[in-house]
Amino acid sequence: MNNFDKAYHDLCKKVLSEGESKDDRTGTGTISIFGHQMRFDLSEAFPLLTTKKVSFKLIATELIWFIKGDTNIRYLLQYKNNIWNEWAFKKWVESEDYEGPDMTDFGRRSLVDDNFNEQYKAQLAIFKDKILNDDDFMKKFGDLGNVYGKQWRDWKDVNGQRFDQLQTLIDNIKQNPNSRRHIISAWNPTEIDTMALPPCHTLFQFYVKDGKLSCQLYQRSADIFLGVPFNIASYSLLTHLIAKECNLEVGEFVHTFGDAHIYKNHIDAIEEQLSRDSFDPPKLKINSDKSLFDLEYEDLEIEGYKSHPSIKAPIAV
Repeated sequence: MNNFDKAYHDLCKKVLSEGESKDDRTGTGTISIFGHQMRFDLSEAFPLLTTKKVSFKLIATELIWFIKGDTNIRYLLQYKNNIWNEWAFKKWVESEDYEGPDMTDFGRRSLVDDNFNEQYKAQLAIFKDKILNDDDFMKKFGDLGNVYGKQWRDWKDVNGQRFDQLQTLIDNIKQNPNSRRHIISAWNPTEIDTMALPPCHTLFQFYVKDGKLSCQLYQRSADIFLGVPFNIASYSLLTHLIAKECNLEVGEFVHTFGDAHIYKNHIDAIEEQLSRDSFDPPKLKINSDKSLFDLEYEDLEIEGYKSHPSIKAPIAV
């Protein structure tokens, strides 16, 4: 098994064998451990897991969305990226503007009631069409509040002062690579209540050694089956992009967890994935000399990606 898939499989096995059963905010229930770390040598290859198919397009377009400082899902939907839909949809169906069938607890009900699932899919299709084509609706219901992109690019303190963390980080890496302050935080305590989902990947730090850039992420809460494969690839991609911006090579991505959990309705999917062997990991190509801030998905390419089929599992909202 390749080193990247092995690190992920080892985490899954550890949680299944050592984790504690816990209640959670979503009512789904989890098996959880507290504290774990994985390391990925990005000079070897790109850590897109191969024991199930992981969509690089979804990962890259979400990351570019963060980098742009965007918080509205229209950009994502333009790339058919639906990973943030549920939180925006929830805001609409709980508003006075919504006039359709009752969508209470739509995430769970859509899995157990076929008739309701058809209603849910119909309302979600209406919602997505309005986000893409109705500017007023998009502004009112497409925005997720002060989530990652806002904190990375437009942090606001209690005095109203604004700060671009990402641009400052890049400037500091170029000017003082040995600093221990190459840090971006998405956890802004004064704005947590303004976010559709408080940041799970809360803080990351960069480190320069021998002309190589490494990144360590602290993730307070980690959905191991659905979220973590995306997080691994997303922050590895970010490390590549910032390294290129700063004329450095890539070093390691270090992934550190707080509460690492498997939702109880994901256990069968995890066990199916653990039964698979891996393929060789792919390579990342950046086909542009544009600035990090001007890159689009079309400038990126994954080369030689071979994987097992994707595995479906419900998202807990």
